[in-house]
Amino acid sequence: MKRTVFFGALTVAGLAASMASAATLDDVKARGSLNCGVTTGLVGFAAPDANGVWTGFDVGMCRAVAAAIFGDPSAVEFVPTTGQTRFTALASGEIDMLARNTTWTFSRDVDLKFEFNGVNYYDGQGFMVPKELGVNSAKDLDGATVCIQTGTTTELNLADFFRTNNISYEPVPIETNAEAQQQYLAGACDVYTTDASGLAATRATFENPADHVLLPEIISKEPLGPLVRHGDSEWGDVVRWTLNALITAEELGVTSTNVNDLAAAPTDNPEVNRLLGTEGELGAMLGLDANWAQNAIAAGGNYGELFEKNIGENTPIGLARGLNAQWTEGGLIYSPPFR
Repeated sequence: MKRTVFFGALTVAGLAASMASAATLDDVKARGSLNCGVTTGLVGFAAPDANGVWTGFDVGMCRAVAAAIFGDPSAVEFVPTTGQTRFTALASGEIDMLARNTTWTFSRDVDLKFEFNGVNYYDGQGFMVPKELGVNSAKDLDGATVCIQTGTTTELNLADFFRTNNISYEPVPIETNAEAQQQYLAGACDVYTTDASGLAATRATFENPADHVLLPEIISKEPLGPLVRHGDSEWGDVVRWTLNALITAEELGVTSTNVNDLAAAPTDNPEVNRLLGTEGELGAMLGLDANWAQNAIAAGGNYGELFEKNIGENTPIGLARGLNAQWTEGGLIYSPPFR
């Protein structure tokens, strides 16, 4: 009898916890703003400008979600997090979502109880060294000192790479990208390793970027994307389908320039109509207004616009689309259909 009562109590407690965790969208609406976790500062992805306004590729994801919910891309509070603090901030409820160049892994998904809502950048870990070091391959780094952010997948990948190639290194632990940049430029480490996109973004801020080279090796898979807590599928759907809306918009030719005109009346393309809310009830299914995707796209543009504006080939960061091209262009960027 006692065991029955005990397990019954657990069931009720579990149900209560589930119900409590399934209210994120309601909480965000009641608060009037989205709390979005970002990096402490990585130019092109998430960084405050001279006026303290946050800009970047990941920032664009946060603003798109805020626009989908409120029709206002400014209804978001940005919470800077490090590799060590980001997961605590999400698990504790300090932030509603994390959009911070974070890799989707088994343990983070299953053990840490987070739900990744898709991939917005396919990346891989690389190495940056001063050109004067004369190194052409990461396999020539035996005995090097390496700046590495703690609490990241890069820390584990680095150990695996050096062990596999039977070479040694001395880690120089750092907390933030700003600290890594400072230590690297001061000569405290020979090498800086992180996601290749992060290295390109960091190098772009140097006074003399050409004095530093990215080595050819990419030693890992780093699928980066936004994530939320387990236990609230409705909230996960909002973040996931906002990302999918930006991806689909690019595929269908819907841009920040033409989205309002296309939404003014049904078009000849049923999927465009469903996406923009002039046909069907997709917004209601998410608990949002019919024009949620229109607002998300208008906030900063479709996926391609966000990419090109913040990190693309015509920016100082200079990243080619590569794997992050649309599937129709030979890349991996692909959304399930809006139907």
